Amino acid sequence: MKRKITFTIITILALGLLSACGSSSASKGTENQLVIGVDDKFAPMGFRDESNELVGFDIDYAKAAAEHMGMEVKFQPIDWKTKETELSSGRIDLIWNGYTITEDRKGKVLFTKPYLENAQVVATLADSPVKELGDLEGKTIGLQALSSAADALDANPIKSKIKKTSEYADNVLALTDLKAGRVEAVIIDQVVIDYYMSKDEGTFKVLDETLSPEHYGIGVKKGNEELLEKLQTALDKMNEDGTAAEISTKWFGEDKVLK
Repeated sequence: MKRKITFTIITILALGLLSACGSSSASKGTENQLVIGVDDKFAPMGFRDESNELVGFDIDYAKAAAEHMGMEVKFQPIDWKTKETELSSGRIDLIWNGYTITEDRKGKVLFTKPYLENAQVVATLADSPVKELGDLEGKTIGLQALSSAADALDANPIKSKIKKTSEYADNVLALTDLKAGRVEAVIIDQVVIDYYMSKDEGTFKVLDETLSPEHYGIGVKKGNEELLEKLQTALDKMNEDGTAAEISTKWFGEDKVLK
């Protein structure tokens, strides 16, 4: 009886070891995959099309970079407010979706070289009496929470004169409230509002004065210089072989990628 029990235990342990080995082999398959955190409502950088497919400049740009790196890519929609936490925890490998380079963020993540210029601008309805930054005094302003739009507004003297700031999970919600009259202006990325103005002509206008110029970069976890170097090498090659220019022309009508 004891022999049977001993044999059974040995068999169970052996199966467990085999199972563990199988799990280890399976996990190795993910070593060649980049998990990229995105805001899937950030057109034209990364957003859902009519078929609910994830598309956009950054989506195509990331796919091409992964191909140059000999890696697969998986896009993970995240709450943009927790992007750095998602990265530091290891749940994603990269933040790559119109991610503005700021001094504060440099203290939290590693950045690639800038790849695209942008600016934070003020969008209002086309028939709005707001024509310059000073006209925002006493107004209710909308913006995406914990975005560089918030940083740009905080750094401008007009912040102390506005009536209220309403924060949203994404720009789509902010622009929806602008259309409904629940806010009177939205602080937003230039590339984003340009896209929506091209799709919804005559609805919005943008003030000539910008709040701040900025650059987009790709965020890598602190300490992972190896991945940063590999990614930057791929991006440089894409500039050299014309891949980056081709993707930019597809989405912007011209080559806007920084060399």
